[in-house]
Amino acid sequence: MLKIAAIAISGVLLALLLKQVKPEYSGFLSMAVCICIFLYLLSRLQTVLAYLQQLEAQVHIDGVYLDTILKMLGITYITQFASDFCKDAGYSAISGQIELFARVSILFLSFPVLLALVEMIGDVL
Repeated sequence: MLKIAAIAISGVLLALLLKQVKPEYSGFLSMAVCICIFLYLLSRLQTVLAYLQQLEAQVHIDGVYLDTILKMLGITYITQFASDFCKDAGYSAISGQIELFARVSILFLSFPVLLALVEMIGDVL
């Protein structure tokens, strides 16, 4: 976390300095810092994926459900990144549309899980 905080603070300070000289470049610098942090996050997600695969093997969970959860997590991360960038650039309407699209996408992804849950409850009753 210290590395990420250092990168973020350094990026913000550089963007603030650059904003005084070349305001149009500060947005690019901000985006570059965000991409660096996101790539670092992706490298850390490999560990989480390994743990999920172990869990799937030990508990015998259907891989479709874990895949769906991972897709939902990916949608939320990408949505947050794109939405925040649009808000920073002053395009809050586009940001809102990105968030709405992500909510609908997650809703569609959750239907198979919801149907399996209802089916499982029906089998118990």
